[in-house]
Amino acid sequence: MSGVLIVMEQQQGRIGRISWEALSAGQRLAAQLGQPACAAILGSETEPLGAAVDTLPLVSVVRVEHPLLARYTADGFTLALQQLIQKERPAYVVLPHTYQVRDYAAALAARFGQVLIGDVVAFAEGPVFTRQLMQGRLNGAYRHCGSGPCFVSVQAGAFRAEDMESADPQAPSVPAPIAVFTPVLHPTEIRTRPGEPFRATVQTVDLGSAQRIVSVGRGIKSADNIPLVQELATALGAELAASRPICDAGWLPLERQVGSSGHTVSPKVYLAVGISGAIQHLVGMKASQCVVAINKDPDAPIFEIADYGIVGDLFEVVPALTAAVKAARQ
Repeated sequence: MSGVLIVMEQQQGRIGRISWEALSAGQRLAAQLGQPACAAILGSETEPLGAAVDTLPLVSVVRVEHPLLARYTADGFTLALQQLIQKERPAYVVLPHTYQVRDYAAALAARFGQVLIGDVVAFAEGPVFTRQLMQGRLNGAYRHCGSGPCFVSVQAGAFRAEDMESADPQAPSVPAPIAVFTPVLHPTEIRTRPGEPFRATVQTVDLGSAQRIVSVGRGIKSADNIPLVQELATALGAELAASRPICDAGWLPLERQVGSSGHTVSPKVYLAVGISGAIQHLVGMKASQCVVAINKDPDAPIFEIADYGIVGDLFEVVPALTAAVKAARQ
C-alpha cells in the first residue's frame, strides 16, 4: 500500500473550500512521506469538477461516477469509496471533516478494520496527527498502527487552501491524468432516500468561504446596536458574524455563529468586535490569517491570539474605523 488518496466533497456541482483545504493537507502529507497524491470526486456527472482539479500537482484524479451517487447517501458513498480504495490501495485516505463525512467515514474505515482519526488540525513526522480535545483546551497525538489504510479527516481552517500548489515542489507541472471509476452499486443497497437539502433562508450565509469577517460579541450590549457593526462590515466588504451569546439571544441568526457549536472559519481578515475570546469561540476562528480585536478589557483572552488589538470602547472605535474605511475608498 502506498500513496495518499484525497476525497473531495462537492455540492450541486461546486467544490467547497474545506475540500480544497483537505487537498492541501493531503498534498503536504504525501510530500512528507515521499508518496504520490491522488484526488477523488464522487457524483453522477463529475467531468467539470475533474477538470478543475487536474491542474494541481497530483499524480491522478479519479472521477467516481454512478447514477446512484447523484444525491448523497451514506450507503452509496461508503460502498463506492470502499471499492475505490480496494482498487487503488492507498496508505492514507484524507477527507474534509464535514457533516457529510462524519456521517459515513467511520463506517468506511470500519470496513477495513480501521478507525477514523477525525478533526485533525496538524500532523508531524511519523506521521503523528493532532486532534483537539475539550473544545481546544488539550491536544491529542495519534499515530496509525494498523495494517490497513489510515483514514483521516481534517478540520476546516486548519490547512490553507492557498498552499496547495506549493505543497509538493517535486510534483509534475503537467495536468494530472483523469480516470473514471464506476463502482458496482445496486438500488437495493441504498437504504435511505435523500430529500431536498435543508435551507434555513433563501440567502444562506457561507461564512466558510468569506475572505473578510466582522464578528460581534456581547460587548455590543443590545440588538439595537448591531447596525453599528453591520455598517463596518459593509464598508469592508465583509460578512457579519457573531459569537454564540448573540445568536442564542436571537440578535443574529444561527447561520452567522462562529465557534465550536457554529462555523469554523479561516478568512484573510477576522475583526472581533466586543468579543472576549472564550475558548469555544477561538476554536472556530483561530485559523484566520489576520485577527484584529476591539475590546475595552486589556486582559481579554482575544488579545492573546490577535495580530492587532485596539483597547477601547467599541462604540467609539467602530464608528471611527468605519469612517476611515469609507474615506479611504473615496
